[in-house]
Amino acid sequence: MEVILMEDIPELGQIGDVVKVKDGYARNFLIPKNKAIRATTRNLKKLQHEKQLAQHRVQKVQQNAQVLKEKIEGTQCVIKKAAGETGKLFGSVTSMDIEAFLNDNGIPVGKKQIQLEEPIKSVGVFDVPIRLMEGVTATLKVEVEAEEK
Repeated sequence: MEVILMEDIPELGQIGDVVKVKDGYARNFLIPKNKAIRATTRNLKKLQHEKQLAQHRVQKVQQNAQVLKEKIEGTQCVIKKAAGETGKLFGSVTSMDIEAFLNDNGIPVGKKQIQLEEPIKSVGVFDVPIRLMEGVTATLKVEVEAEEK
C-alpha cells in the first residue's frame, strides 16, 4: 500500500514523502495514529497543491527579505558615543544600539538577526552583517563617532 507521510518517521521517510509499506503496517499503525494517509489521487493532488502554496509563501518571504536587504544597505547608520582622546569608547556599541537605530528608521530587525561578533569599542566605520533569513544577509555600514563635549 502506498501512503503519504504526515510526519517524519525514522528509516521510512519525511513529511510529504510517498512510500510503499505493508498493508498491515499502514492500516494498524500509520493511518490510525495520523502518521500517514492513503496515497489516493485526491490526496496526491492535495499534497501537490499544498507544496505549491508553501513554495509561493517562501518566494514571497524571500522577496520581502531582498527588499529589506536593499533598504538596510542603503541606510547610513551613525552612532555617537563618548570617547577618549585615542578614539576608544567609554562603553561600547552593541547589537541593541544598532537594533534601536534601525527600528527608529522604520526597519524592523531583531537584535538576534544582527551578527555582531563582539561589541564595537572604538571610533570608526564597521561592516555589520544582518541575517534576514536563510541565504539573505545584508551588510550595514555602522559609523561610530565621538560625541561632542
